[in-house]
Amino acid sequence: MPEGDTVFLAGRRLDDALAGKELTRGELRHPRLIEHDLAGRTVLGVASVGKHLFTRFDDATSLHSHFRMDGSWHLYRPGRPWRGREHDIRAILEVPDRVAVGFRLHDLDLLPTADESRWVGHLGPDLLGPAWDDDPEGCAAEVARRLRADPGRELGAALLDQRVACGVGNLYKAEICFLMRVSPWTTVGDLTDAQVRDAVAWSRKLLLRNAWRPEQSTTGDLGEGAQHWVFERGGRGCRRCRDVVAVARQDDGTPDAEDRVAYFCPTCQPGPHPELPPRGRGRRPQQQSGRRSRYG
Repeated sequence: MPEGDTVFLAGRRLDDALAGKELTRGELRHPRLIEHDLAGRTVLGVASVGKHLFTRFDDATSLHSHFRMDGSWHLYRPGRPWRGREHDIRAILEVPDRVAVGFRLHDLDLLPTADESRWVGHLGPDLLGPAWDDDPEGCAAEVARRLRADPGRELGAALLDQRVACGVGNLYKAEICFLMRVSPWTTVGDLTDAQVRDAVAWSRKLLLRNAWRPEQSTTGDLGEGAQHWVFERGGRGCRRCRDVVAVARQDDGTPDAEDRVAYFCPTCQPGPHPELPPRGRGRRPQQQSGRRSRYG
């Protein structure tokens, strides 16, 4: 599932392309919405809330979309070929100089703008939301309060809970735990107050630093294969200690929990974790890069 910064960037690009313009074409190819023609409506703006997008129109309605695992919005110049399969298209929003095409948008709803809270009101603070600019300490305190609310919950699972804070996905879960030097299976109740603050700070910091670019780097290095500390590096060398990065499933209580895995370094991240299989003979960890990270 895309991280919150991916959805944030998609929202900003859609807003830049569509805001203030009248739709010359507005098709919704979803069984529940196929009768709606959006042509003639003016786009007021596009806003992201965690992993949700709202395209707002001048008739006080909003188009809600959620990427789920594989959804996306593409932008094209009129007349240019579209990348993607025709049968995956769920929405087409066209203005005179741009065409926005939504592919595999499993969650698509047309609703009164005043009712947007029905879709996102249960969520925790948006880690990339404007409220952080006005009251960063208050937002951080609220996320910390929600994080502490279930002390018996594993940190990795709590970080993924959008009711705690919205925006973190599996990539950032792995990287936050590594940067904190704690196991993803450490319970929230076993964290110190300083560690809880660190979890909140890293969540906000990593999403914010990647919000305006398509590449997602937690190491400070945008080079191919060097962007992450442990995420998707199972069986390779830890960038800190050269031990082998491990991979194990972690149940976070969501419907797709069986597809969730945690990446971690058993040496750098002490604490509870599932029993790991013995290392295969001859398996050598990748050599540590000599390049230093801006994140230490």
